[in-house]
Amino acid sequence: MINVTKTYLPPFEEYAAILKRAWDKNHITNNGELLKELELKLKEFLQTEHLLVCSNGTVVLQMALKALNITKEVITTPFSYVATTNAILWEGCTPVFVDIRPDTLCIDAEQIEDAITESTQAILATHVYGFPCDVDAIEKIANKYRLKVIYDAAHGFGGTYKGKSLLSFGDISTCSFHATKIFHTVEGGAMVCNDPALLQKLSLYRSFGHRFDDYYSVGINAKNSELHAAMGLCVLPKLKDIIAERKQIFEVYDSLLNGIRTCRNFFTPDFIYNYGYYPVVFESEERLLKVRAALLEKDISTRRYFYPSLNELPFLEQRQCCEISESISKRVLSLPLYYGLANEDVEKICNIINACI
Repeated sequence: MINVTKTYLPPFEEYAAILKRAWDKNHITNNGELLKELELKLKEFLQTEHLLVCSNGTVVLQMALKALNITKEVITTPFSYVATTNAILWEGCTPVFVDIRPDTLCIDAEQIEDAITESTQAILATHVYGFPCDVDAIEKIANKYRLKVIYDAAHGFGGTYKGKSLLSFGDISTCSFHATKIFHTVEGGAMVCNDPALLQKLSLYRSFGHRFDDYYSVGINAKNSELHAAMGLCVLPKLKDIIAERKQIFEVYDSLLNGIRTCRNFFTPDFIYNYGYYPVVFESEERLLKVRAALLEKDISTRRYFYPSLNELPFLEQRQCCEISESISKRVLSLPLYYGLANEDVEKICNIINACI
């Protein structure tokens, strides 16, 4: 079976050697030595001063909304993983969907102003597949209307725009370190911000709102363990090689696929990609389903990522129309892409797709 993704696992001996440091100290959670070391190395890698490693990529979105005192309307994208919308709803806020750009699949900044009302407090945008939103335009709009900006950068680790990590934009950027991501800690996530006072607030939220016997605020349990941190410390030094191999696989896809809209259309100036995903957009849902079935018949797994368009979620109280997102979500398919995927398997995948279209 060729899966759509495959977790990169370091040699077990490397993982065990790092984990043994925590094991010997009998300190395996509650902000241990390995987690602190991982945070320092991540800050160095991302060139940021303020970063917190947390338990997953969803709770950090919830914490971001809470820390920025967002309680009303949040302008957001309909083309993302469901966690983006769920975080808004979970915090008792109202998602206001703005359609996406057909060229980047990110939120269309030119439509944001029309969606702003007296109740709008924030913009929560996703760097879709790791491709950047129009961060310059969004920043101007946010400054004009005094809105907070949160970026869901779950796919963005390792990507840069204008020489800066994608996680360096907005009031808060969040990231997922799930096992399917380029950099992972098995389960995990992170928050990046530029305000040290905000970081302290988030740090309290991460650990029930208290330090020892001193209680300062509300909080939840968003801590991560030494077992997860050990995995991150193993994976991070390999990241350059992981991205390089994924880039090579990406280029094989680019060279072989014909008559189909591929990732090469999503690149923008001043952007360096992390090669996290290889989505393709078909001319119709019928064609997508035909290709998907043909691949599955040969034991090749794909994913309809993202489907459905989030403005069509059945549990939303109000329906908002987003024609481009609704159309793309029915026609987009993520192809297998992972460290260790053989060129002959990529060729096999492309031959099947080309034969179908």
